Amino acid sequence: MFTRMDRIVDDYHGTTVSDPYRWLENSNDLEVKEWVEMQNAETQEFLKSIEVRRDFRRRLTELWNYARTSVPIKVNSWYFYEKNTGLQNQPVLCRQKGLKGTEEVVLDPNLWSSDGSKAISTFSVDESGKYLAYSTTTRDSNMQEIRIRDLDGNKDFPEVIKGTKFTSIAWLEDRGFYYSGCPEFGSVSAEDKNNHNGLYWHELGTEQNKDVLIYEEPEDRELCFFPRLTSDQRYLVLSVFSRSDSLNGVYYKELEKDKSFNKLIEPCIASFELLGVEGTEFYFLTNSDAPQSKIIGIDLKNPSVDNWKEILPEQKDSISSAVYVNGEFVIDYMHDAYSVVRIFNPAEGSLVDLNLPAMAAVRAISGKQNQKELFIQFSSFLDPPTNFRYDFETRQLTPFGERELRFKADDYMVSQVFYSSKDGTEIPMFIVHKRDLNLNGENPTILSGYGGFSVPVKPYFSASLIFWLELGGVYAVANLRGGGEYGTEWARGGMLENKQNVFDDFISGAEWLISNGYTSSRLLAIEGRNNGGLTVSASMVQRPELFGAVICHVPITDMLRYHKFKIGRGWLSEYGNAEENKEHFEFIFKYSPLHNVHFTAYPATLVVTADRDDRVSPAHAYKFTATLQAAQQGTAPILCRIDERSGHERGKSLAKIVDEQVDIYAFLVKVFEMRMPIFNWRINR
Repeated sequence: MFTRMDRIVDDYHGTTVSDPYRWLENSNDLEVKEWVEMQNAETQEFLKSIEVRRDFRRRLTELWNYARTSVPIKVNSWYFYEKNTGLQNQPVLCRQKGLKGTEEVVLDPNLWSSDGSKAISTFSVDESGKYLAYSTTTRDSNMQEIRIRDLDGNKDFPEVIKGTKFTSIAWLEDRGFYYSGCPEFGSVSAEDKNNHNGLYWHELGTEQNKDVLIYEEPEDRELCFFPRLTSDQRYLVLSVFSRSDSLNGVYYKELEKDKSFNKLIEPCIASFELLGVEGTEFYFLTNSDAPQSKIIGIDLKNPSVDNWKEILPEQKDSISSAVYVNGEFVIDYMHDAYSVVRIFNPAEGSLVDLNLPAMAAVRAISGKQNQKELFIQFSSFLDPPTNFRYDFETRQLTPFGERELRFKADDYMVSQVFYSSKDGTEIPMFIVHKRDLNLNGENPTILSGYGGFSVPVKPYFSASLIFWLELGGVYAVANLRGGGEYGTEWARGGMLENKQNVFDDFISGAEWLISNGYTSSRLLAIEGRNNGGLTVSASMVQRPELFGAVICHVPITDMLRYHKFKIGRGWLSEYGNAEENKEHFEFIFKYSPLHNVHFTAYPATLVVTADRDDRVSPAHAYKFTATLQAAQQGTAPILCRIDERSGHERGKSLAKIVDEQVDIYAFLVKVFEMRMPIFNWRINR
């Protein structure tokens, strides 16, 4: 498909760079909307001949039809959790009194819209358990509205708080709560709409225009504040982030004494997560001078760095998360990209393993400082998310909630291998497949990767992954540098000037799968989402002959201008700024996918995005698709699937998710000319 090209040239530190498809950055432009319609029509034309799509939809729907429950949060005598019975578009907020109480529906967002596009973003219950503050979001926006519900009366208060985004909600008794808010719409320029964050106090039963601005830093427009109160409600604590850096500071105030906030730790130094407070001593999980992270204590009476106390030193394995409950620290360690949970008793100095299934991952841990129980949710590639309750008095771990499988898990296996990257670094990779797999190089394979923002890719459950396995496919996940699998040094090895390491790691994983008989270049697909979309698209343009297909989800491809789109400025610490820094330009320009497309034969490619994504601009996908289509010298299709009237993730209905997966697998089946198994899938109840 031909896309109009404009004569636009930018100068980056003396280097001229063409940007012929810049007009595609304006999603609201009528011509862009027409382009979207034509791209979708071409994609559906390619897919319509695949007769098994109806069978795909039926089986994917069956696989998604299993009950799943979030990790419970205990407030007073109530347990709150979100639950999806199987095929609901959005999870329902429920509660039950006590461990054996009757389940009650608190909020059902499926009743809020006919298409399932409205969802609960976050919620917080006051310590008495009487009032619920919850934020909602729609499919096409990360902006949120906060409402307050009287749980006894089962009705909302009249006030609605607008203009929030990714805020936490911190209740003070049952009087009201603290939250962070964005500028009023139209009060700042469009480029500043995500800046000038402020901390506000909302008194229960009053309108938003009565909310009190508690704190702001107008001289630093990029700072944002996430409030929480300590368990005794003595201290109001702010995690303070700059939108262009992921490292936070910590401010606090003693509510009954301090008129202003005390700056305990300045932003952009290291990561500090408050775990708990005993008297005037704050416990933090931090990577300050500890690449694998450690737990420290800071006494507010002597808060200088020289007086910080090491509670739990850095270990060989990296700490993924931790909570402080019943005077003990429950820690999720990452051992070669999967979870090992240990309980540390500071009084005894003991560190005890909590036995969980092998090669599984903790998805969440829930517990409060003054409680004697906690909940842990784990999952693996073959186990859906499962909740367990740990009792500190009995030291027993017991299941909480339902668990069901709609496939035969014993038919499949998970293994982990290690391979050498280009520079010799050992990279771990998970591989999932049928037990009777023949290593003859003829297995359709998907290789997935991320490699960025210190985010570890742990084992996870996906109904669509099970579907791919049932089709006879192999699924591999490479744990690339840039992620958080081995601490901050591992992450730094894949960011800024080291970003090429990520692509080298990924390409080396593909080569290993081929050389070890799992697949061949013709039958190897690569896929990634968001930053993983960058990984996939960069690897594709660097080694197009290595892959048979590419699935590129909401990718970041224009690395020279990404910081101008949506929340892209918040990624500067990861990628750098080619516009303002010549050194950054030099290493970014070498790998930026959009700027390294050449006239050659590219593998079959499906770029997937949404036209209202306000996190990763669809302009990345649009411009990359147009560039690839113009440069393609081979016969493989270059297609773009644009979900219209949808946003990034939250608020996307299950029906839309299934439709997207049907198209992706239909694309791969056609490209790989896969022979389909007999569709006699039987649900394993």
